[in-house]
Amino acid sequence: MDISDIKLGLIINMDNQPYQVIWSNFMRTAQRKPVMQTKLKNIINGKVIEYSFKFGEKISEADVTRERASFLYADGGGTHFMNQENFEQIDFPKEATQEQEKFLKEGMEVMVLHYNGNPVSIELPIKIDLKVAEAPPAITGNSAGSITKPVTLETGLVVQTPMFIKEGDTIRIDTRTSSYVERANA
Repeated sequence: MDISDIKLGLIINMDNQPYQVIWSNFMRTAQRKPVMQTKLKNIINGKVIEYSFKFGEKISEADVTRERASFLYADGGGTHFMNQENFEQIDFPKEATQEQEKFLKEGMEVMVLHYNGNPVSIELPIKIDLKVAEAPPAITGNSAGSITKPVTLETGLVVQTPMFIKEGDTIRIDTRTSSYVERANA
């Protein structure tokens, strides 16, 4: 592979570690060779680095496989999933899924990423629907501009939403940015 093959979401090998491309920008200047600026996230430990790939630099895709799994539960020992085909349980230490745990609800389908045959992390759907558990009442008269309020969702996640969202509504959340997208049709 070369720098033109680098796309958002691609998982590559760097220093014998799998890194996912979370941002990329192709730069071409007058008297220089092209460069692909990237932000890479290590899918094992979650560390984000910035790296610029130079023209002609060889890049190898990581040997990562994905399998569908359902979220079972989270406890002090970690986060637990079940493979939907062979019904085997897959366990992750708390540190591996801590950032994603706020989106997980029982029975939710995720993709488990395996690197060199071992489960290393999970991949959430881009958008998920969650029920509003707590929402302060809308205050009339606060309509000069886009006014938002914090609401607590069924998983404990707190997001900013428009004033018309109320307790019991189901809303769609973007898991990449932890932000409100729209009210889901119930």
